[in-house]
Amino acid sequence: MSCMTVFTIRIDEKTKMMMDNIDINWSEVIRRAIRRRVEEEKRKNLAKAVLINEEIRRTSKGEMKAEEIIRRFRDERRGKDSP
Repeated sequence: MSCMTVFTIRIDEKTKMMMDNIDINWSEVIRRAIRRRVEEEKRKNLAKAVLINEEIRRTSKGEMKAEEIIRRFRDERRGKDSP
């Protein structure tokens, strides 16, 4: 594994005592939980971006595509007749 960073959390004494009675690598449990949550949030953000993109595409139907607008602007700037 790559270089590790220290991350501190606080838990109540009762939870700490219960954890002490179980032979588990709690650091690894927490690392896995954090990784899972980060991946879950990434998927949520990606899904949200897709939904936003679809909404934009739906509302822009019938309008010129960005490529067409750019081409038209360049042609007009150069003095060409646009189609």
